[in-house]
Amino acid sequence: MTTTPAVAAVALLLLLAACAEEQNKPVTSGSTTTAPTQEGTMRLSSTAFQDQGKIPAEYTCDGAGVSPPLQISGIPEGAKTLVLIMDDPDAPSGTWDHWVAYDIEPTSEIPRDVGGVGTAGVNTSGGTGYDGPCPPSGTHRYVHRVYAVDTALGLAEGAGKAEVLEAIEGHILAEASLTGLYR
Repeated sequence: MTTTPAVAAVALLLLLAACAEEQNKPVTSGSTTTAPTQEGTMRLSSTAFQDQGKIPAEYTCDGAGVSPPLQISGIPEGAKTLVLIMDDPDAPSGTWDHWVAYDIEPTSEIPRDVGGVGTAGVNTSGGTGYDGPCPPSGTHRYVHRVYAVDTALGLAEGAGKAEVLEAIEGHILAEASLTGLYR
């Protein structure tokens, strides 16, 4: 079978288009889910648990209830602040917000038991700061998301997740997530 130059060129263009499309998809890698950025890929991970792995009791209501250590890599150069949100989409009454923090100075690490990072937003319990997993039944997913944004939000302490997400709309340079499980 003889391939004409036109057929070979079309095949090459289709292959290149498929490769370009594949590069723009989110990538799951080990303990992180990443999203493409202009400068590379931002990643969120933890030394306490792997993505889709069990969160140790130490970080829940069954333990000390302290926040887990988080590592952030690939923060884009233009990022002025970070936003951190942790929620439970499996809560019986709807998504339960466990941690909302914003105007965080760009950093590669949020330490264990941080106490406070950036400006504390309100969680569904009505408090500010980290509210550890405490599922009423079954295994729940706890999704940690970090957003790199090109501005400081300047919101007062105690803003809710919806207000924070509205404020970052149009300012997100990159985002990454890490999901832990707890029963």
